[in-house]
Amino acid sequence: MAAKPAVVLVHGFWGGAAHWSKVIVELHRRGFTDLHAVENPLTSLADDAARTQQMVKQIDGPVLLVGHSYGGAVITEAGDLPNVAGLVYIAAFAPDAGESPGQLSQETPPAAFENIAPDSDGYLWVRQDKFHESFCQDLTAEEALVMAVTQKAPLGSAFGDNVTSPAWRTKPSWYQVSAQDRMIHPDNERRMAERMNPRKTIELDASHASLASLPGPVSDLVETAASELG
Repeated sequence: MAAKPAVVLVHGFWGGAAHWSKVIVELHRRGFTDLHAVENPLTSLADDAARTQQMVKQIDGPVLLVGHSYGGAVITEAGDLPNVAGLVYIAAFAPDAGESPGQLSQETPPAAFENIAPDSDGYLWVRQDKFHESFCQDLTAEEALVMAVTQKAPLGSAFGDNVTSPAWRTKPSWYQVSAQDRMIHPDNERRMAERMNPRKTIELDASHASLASLPGPVSDLVETAASELG
């Protein structure tokens, strides 16, 4: 059996690398031993793509990039490195050239759009009292509380940063749609998935936080991508 590729997990807005905790445990149980979760600054798409590429460049051999939410825009921008073998999108933005996550959201606003608010320093937050219903309604109240309190706010300007050269146009891709997503409209996810012509699309009856609520099926898709690359 071919060796499994390294997996680099890329978080989105309002969370950090620890959002992948359940997927990390599940992938490790399945024999993925070369796992990495980048901690991005969420200050600009260029900064986040550069940080992700720094991690990828430290890895010998093929890399499977997996992005959640805004992390999909990051892997789209960062994924043109020669050792990136494929891209997996988990309820994620997949902008085309000249598109930004903010533009895509405004075209098809998600249910929880009004629960996002800027602070006086220009950072965007999901209101703590609305976090559970907005981001992760299929997690427990305690899990949602921890996510809400520890959320990592992005600079609002990063939401408007455009992708320059989308890696999904040249790299094999896979996509997971969250049918109950309130942070990215599910129809928007379906549209982005369809136009990238992924090798496989799955749809889960999950919130935006599918990586935490359904780590098994999310890991199934990562494993499928790894197997097809091998």
